[in-house]
Amino acid sequence: MKKFNIRKVLDGLTASSSSASPQPGNRENDTIQENLQSEHFQLCKTVRHGFPYQPSAMAFDPVQKILAIGTQSGALRLFGRAGVECYCQHESGSAVIQLQFLINEGALVSALADDSIHLWNLRQKLPAVLHSLKFNRERITFLHLPFQSKWLYVGTERGNIHIVNVESFTLSGYVIMWNKAIELSSKTHPGPVVHISDNPMDEGKLLIGFECGIVVLWDLRTKKADYRYNYDEAIHSVAWHHEGKQFVCSHSDGTLTIWNIRTPAKPAQIITPHGKQPKDGKKPEPCKPILKVEYKTTRAGDPFMVLSGGLSYDTVGRRACLTVMHGKSTAVLEMDYPIVDFLTLCETPYPNDFQEPYAVVILLEKDLVVIDLAQIGYPIFENPYPLTLHESPVTCCEYFADCPAELIPAFYSVGSRQKRQGYSKKEWPVSGGNWGQGTQSYPEIIITGHADGSIKFWDASAIMLQVLYKLKTAKVFEKARSKEDKPSTDIVDEDPFAIQMLSWCPESRMLCVAGVSAHVIIYRFSKQEVTTEVVQLLEVRMPYELNDVDSPEAAGEQTPAVSTPGASSSPQTALPPVQTHPSTSSNSSDGPRDNVPCLKVRCSPLKQSPGYQVDLVVQLLWVSGEPPQQITSLALNSAYGLVVFGNSNGLAVVDYFQKTLLMNVGVQELHGSADPFQRQPRSPRKARQPSGGGGLCDANDGSNAAEDRCKSPTSGSASPCNSDEENKHQNFIDKSTVLCLTLNTFFPFQWARLGSSSHEMCHGVLFCFVPPISPVKSKSRRFSKTVANDFAKMSRKLSTIPDQKQDSAAERIHRRRSVPHKKRVCCIKSTAEASRSPAKSPIFRNLSAPEFYAKDSSFSRSRSSSVTSLEREAREVISSFHFSETMGRKGEAVAGPSLWVGTSQGNMLVLPLTVPPSSDLRMQQAPAVSFGGAVTRLKGGVLTMATLDSVGAPLLPPYEVWYDPNLPDEREEKDRWKRRRPATPPGGQEGAAETHYIVLCSEKQAEVLVLPSQNSVFKHNITEASFVLRADVVQMPAGSCIACFCANGHIMALSLPSLRPLLDVNYLPLTDMRIARTFCFSNLGQALYLTSPTEIQRMTYSQETCDNLQEMLCELFTPVETPEAPNRGFFKGLFGGGAQSLDREDLFGEVAAGKASRSLAQHIPGPGGMEGMKGAASGVVGELARTRMALDERGQKLGELEERTAAMMASADSFSKHAHDMMLKYKDKKWYQL
Repeated sequence: MKKFNIRKVLDGLTASSSSASPQPGNRENDTIQENLQSEHFQLCKTVRHGFPYQPSAMAFDPVQKILAIGTQSGALRLFGRAGVECYCQHESGSAVIQLQFLINEGALVSALADDSIHLWNLRQKLPAVLHSLKFNRERITFLHLPFQSKWLYVGTERGNIHIVNVESFTLSGYVIMWNKAIELSSKTHPGPVVHISDNPMDEGKLLIGFECGIVVLWDLRTKKADYRYNYDEAIHSVAWHHEGKQFVCSHSDGTLTIWNIRTPAKPAQIITPHGKQPKDGKKPEPCKPILKVEYKTTRAGDPFMVLSGGLSYDTVGRRACLTVMHGKSTAVLEMDYPIVDFLTLCETPYPNDFQEPYAVVILLEKDLVVIDLAQIGYPIFENPYPLTLHESPVTCCEYFADCPAELIPAFYSVGSRQKRQGYSKKEWPVSGGNWGQGTQSYPEIIITGHADGSIKFWDASAIMLQVLYKLKTAKVFEKARSKEDKPSTDIVDEDPFAIQMLSWCPESRMLCVAGVSAHVIIYRFSKQEVTTEVVQLLEVRMPYELNDVDSPEAAGEQTPAVSTPGASSSPQTALPPVQTHPSTSSNSSDGPRDNVPCLKVRCSPLKQSPGYQVDLVVQLLWVSGEPPQQITSLALNSAYGLVVFGNSNGLAVVDYFQKTLLMNVGVQELHGSADPFQRQPRSPRKARQPSGGGGLCDANDGSNAAEDRCKSPTSGSASPCNSDEENKHQNFIDKSTVLCLTLNTFFPFQWARLGSSSHEMCHGVLFCFVPPISPVKSKSRRFSKTVANDFAKMSRKLSTIPDQKQDSAAERIHRRRSVPHKKRVCCIKSTAEASRSPAKSPIFRNLSAPEFYAKDSSFSRSRSSSVTSLEREAREVISSFHFSETMGRKGEAVAGPSLWVGTSQGNMLVLPLTVPPSSDLRMQQAPAVSFGGAVTRLKGGVLTMATLDSVGAPLLPPYEVWYDPNLPDEREEKDRWKRRRPATPPGGQEGAAETHYIVLCSEKQAEVLVLPSQNSVFKHNITEASFVLRADVVQMPAGSCIACFCANGHIMALSLPSLRPLLDVNYLPLTDMRIARTFCFSNLGQALYLTSPTEIQRMTYSQETCDNLQEMLCELFTPVETPEAPNRGFFKGLFGGGAQSLDREDLFGEVAAGKASRSLAQHIPGPGGMEGMKGAASGVVGELARTRMALDERGQKLGELEERTAAMMASADSFSKHAHDMMLKYKDKKWYQL
């Protein structure tokens, strides 16, 4: 009786679509034990790096030395010393308009655009909101929190000021109404409150600035205005002198007004910093508004006045500036981006003391700059944060965890030489917080590619981020000296050097980069500087192939030729390279571009600094006026010395040791059963031949030689075969492309009988007229020739064509199909000669239009079509590669090198490799690439592949050990080229002839095949309604798995090799293409993506990392003593000239002021309140607090014990002394003398 296996039944129910029935080879998996379980996975965010996207507000704690930045999306970023960063988010997502620290209290108040204020607790590693207050009837415009006060002033758009108790977050009944503040000084409403501050020397006097230009000095005790100051121009900001006798206002006309508080009639001084002073004493010309001004004093010199804006209107196009006025000198500092806000950092937090400014923090739209005020020339501080991530837009990203330990020091040594000079010699002034005490110490490296062609290597260890090294790939190419010389790639309109993808081998340090201009650059790492006289260049032709042909719809109209999705089910042999002659037509003097790369490689000697140095440049060429297709997949293997890349035309294999092209094959040729090398090589194509009096096409009597090309005449050139009948249709021929069909290859295709009225026969050559194919141009920033989009438009045009009559041969749709292993011959002598051989005669078959387009669109979907939401894909594209040392051929017993190829139609193919066994032979002989045929087919485009050994452990591809190519001693070592295989994992048997497994993951499915039988043992449908954007086979501490990110936001993990679902979390829906382009998984449960154009979000799906996250995170708050208040001095204390304090509790408390209206604002307890504190207390933070308490108690008890011990020791000494005295007293006496 057959045993019932309940485990397999449960696994089948858990996996939504695992293989329903045991497939051949399933018995081989019974011995594999999988250690990964669902409890090993948990998803959570770890840390966010980069510059805050769209910043809107900033605050600084001068005691804790912590900087806070708010954004327009409601995010908060807090920065301390290098490596101390924190990110938190307001739930509403409204813009942050202002931030206020509770100085040295570990708390922060934020005001949002939705008229709510929030109190954040910064004393825990993950800051949380303690209280929230939502205003219902008034809009918040300004906040002010005096130093060491618990009462927060809130200014509103109506001109009123409310007071909030920050401890309880309740409103006080004390309200300053706008009409009482201005009384009869203005006949109109003064506008919103733009400034609130108390007098540095008298806390009972409040300075209120209204937008219209009115400033009121309000007495909090008497509840009335002492003075009112009027100015004609609107106010943007106000700043006090520390003595409290003067204040300065910045206005919308670019002026600064300095007022004495006791002379409100007119300002004491009016300054126009950037205005031209007229000689006749008239008012200076108005300037741009001064948005903010700060007034800071020093003990030993003139005060500093720092302001933003105020430039003259005639400075058109001038960048944003910060002006520093110190005494008689005025320094104008230009910024790269508009200024959002700035703060002057001072030595003291007390406003009534000399400020002693030492730095200015400037928040720009895309940068953070800190200026040193203490040094001549105002140099900037070197920024320790990874805020240069967006220096150029990020176009691709890769994440490598658990790298070789020597990589980070190597990158740091070469990257330290790239640092700029001229920074301030002082330490970074924002120095608060402490690093986390994480237990994870493995090296992590993030590589980012950018739009300007640069590549940055980042140290991402211990959830920090620090730039290590920057590589500029654009140095390889010629620079454009003017707009006319700017490279015209016809692929991208700007950023022609942008990085599209990269492949990196950490062990050998080999780097391969693919750019958007269809170029590939291979780099080697060296610690020595070298000058390269000539950059090695390899040019590759990958011809454009037209899969389907259409006849003219009617006289004078053409129907676009379309490659339909149905063509993917019938593989075709790619067309041979097309050699075209220059057109002699008058309307195209230069002819189509051919044999021309998109970029010009540098001809002059190239000085290469230590680091990555170019080894080989590979460029795809234009073919018959068609720009090269962009590269869609890339892979490198340092042990074999091979680089392979592919696009929608095919794939190419390059030997970078010998700088040769090993293979250049079309996509459809890969599906053939014969070896592609049986045909004539396709690249490089011969040079264009000059035009002459030759015929329209060369006659070569059915020869398979390389000279047989398909001619595409576009003009009526002189030809002996031209006739009067041809001249009648010359205009039609001029606007058409001639496609020559093969008559010596046995293949079925749809064909319309040719007549003299619509098709012509010349020298027995069969022509079919189709519309011309012109280079596709677009105004897209990144991609201007997306094949799927172009063909989708053509398909929509074809779908509008009405049904044609069956007897109209000229209006039928033509389709050709060919046997894959036969080569197509373009020209023959005559149709009569072709008809003599019945075996080579074509079979003609008519297909209806619906059958022509029939295809199950749900079966296959490429990455590009999925991302752009196209229902079906026009052409099959190479989507992924995988080098492996396994059994490449079916039934093969010995493992060997092989290249696995995946396509966008889900096809999986293998190319076995033959690599010379020794380094000497390898430098003399090139590897051989053979054709292994198709292996399987999945739903959706293939995204990733991996190989497992017999115990299910990852079988990583071999690699070359790194050596410095510029050191002769290392280069001459013969055994360094020797391929090194990773150590066999525990449980594996070295050298045993066992089975391997190949893991495949597509946009829809995951499948595991057993090798060498190539039988499917496990299969799982990942998603039905969505599609996978990124998939990687990753190693976890307990095993390996497939990690997937779907377009619907789900993150999944599947076990290997059984493909059991281990994790499925709805994390982040695809709202931006940036996420799809940059999302990547890494080993040990790490992942990241670009959450905004300037920020990287790191996350983990490992339970172990989530458990240790609290210890790994940094601490923002550290116990620091508040500086002592300034000494009032004897005479100031005697005559009352010092600062006067105010008991605000007596004024604003409930007893004196009463309760505020409940409808004015709503109090909302935050999740970081008592419940949050209880939760934190139960975690690691609570444990640490209890441990510290226990240590304090233990220390106290030890102190008491020490005191007791000292008392006992003193008592013992006293006893010993008395005993000694007694002994001396009675030492010499007899017993009878006692």
